[in-house]
Amino acid sequence: MASENVCSVKEFILLGLTQKPELQIPLFFLFLGIYVVSMVGNLGMIVLIILNPHLHTPMYYFLFNLSFTDLCYSSVITPKMLVSFVKQNTISHAECMTQLFFFAFFVIDECYILTAMAYDRYAAICKPLLYQVTMSYQVCHLMTFGVYVMGFVGSMAHIVCMLNLSFCDGNIINHYMCDIPPLLKLSCTSTYINELVVFIVVGVNVTVPSLTIFISYTLILSNILGIRWLVGRDLPEEAVGDLKKGLIADATYEIELGDKQMVPG
Repeated sequence: MASENVCSVKEFILLGLTQKPELQIPLFFLFLGIYVVSMVGNLGMIVLIILNPHLHTPMYYFLFNLSFTDLCYSSVITPKMLVSFVKQNTISHAECMTQLFFFAFFVIDECYILTAMAYDRYAAICKPLLYQVTMSYQVCHLMTFGVYVMGFVGSMAHIVCMLNLSFCDGNIINHYMCDIPPLLKLSCTSTYINELVVFIVVGVNVTVPSLTIFISYTLILSNILGIRWLVGRDLPEEAVGDLKKGLIADATYEIELGDKQMVPG
């Protein structure tokens, strides 16, 4: 039994996105450009929210955390991926597990930050008189703490299961990062528990946020339509603008996060 838990592979080779030499340099500059734009955009948003007192509100507090997690997520994945375009990309077992941990951690965090943002818009539009109490700074901090706890629990569940596997069927990962599906293919021990954990963790962390966001915006739309029917005029433009911003942000990130969590490597 002891030998089953010994990792015989100490280093992995990441194949990257393509093995065609004629595509590697163009793809390197393409993804480098995307990474730089993403970093500048997220850092700019973070600095702007910090420096502008008018943006010290719950909505921008969660947007600050969303920009931070997206910046961290990109930094976990992209630099190592860029290396694979210019030379053979190797990664130690410890580095691989670390990358996987932070990948899962920040992806799960983004899911629940979007959930908190949707609830914030619900409280602002549907319960405006109670908004200052419902979304006080203490409540926002507690919600953010819960977000990072969920990310930690989910990522730890993956890592604990991965550390119990033995890799002796090769060390070549047909992917640009240490993701769960390609790692499971290299295992020479049973991956049943790992697959079950993936099913549970991904199911919970996609279903719960998606349902919460859907319900929140359904109630918001219902409230808006109810106001229009009662008073015979549209909701103030500020409220509609907040709703549109929230919907666009949530829809964009939910589509992206669904791909991150559910598409196999």
